[in-house]
Amino acid sequence: MTSTDDISQMLDNESLKLQNLIKIAESNCDLNIHEIVETYYQVMNVSSMSTMLKEQIESQPDSLLNKIQIIDKSISEQFNSNIHPRIMKTLSTSIKETTKKLQSGNTDKKSKEEIESEAKLFEELRQKMSTREFVEQYDKGLYDD
Repeated sequence: MTSTDDISQMLDNESLKLQNLIKIAESNCDLNIHEIVETYYQVMNVSSMSTMLKEQIESQPDSLLNKIQIIDKSISEQFNSNIHPRIMKTLSTSIKETTKKLQSGNTDKKSKEEIESEAKLFEELRQKMSTREFVEQYDKGLYDD
């Protein structure tokens, strides 16, 4: 197998993983934190591969260049235009709801269960805010290019 074949096969494998993650994201309005992060990492991974290959465009066969164009179009149309904005909105809404729950809590004496429940909500809020920051960094990258 030649170097070009290796690159093409690797791009096929990674873009197939991405398409599977995109299908999950399209069909599921409420992705968990792990699914969100995994999807964004795969988008960035495939985008980086695509960019690297485009920089070496003269040495790439037409079939690989066509794959790159299809992948780039898929990321732009499916992920950047539809899924990414929905994830941003869902995370922001979820953070607001969790924050309201925590702020509305009774400040009087709390039972052990209430304290543990509140601690879980704080951890959930921390994870959501961290994920939103990660997603916002991706968003900034979209408009810096």
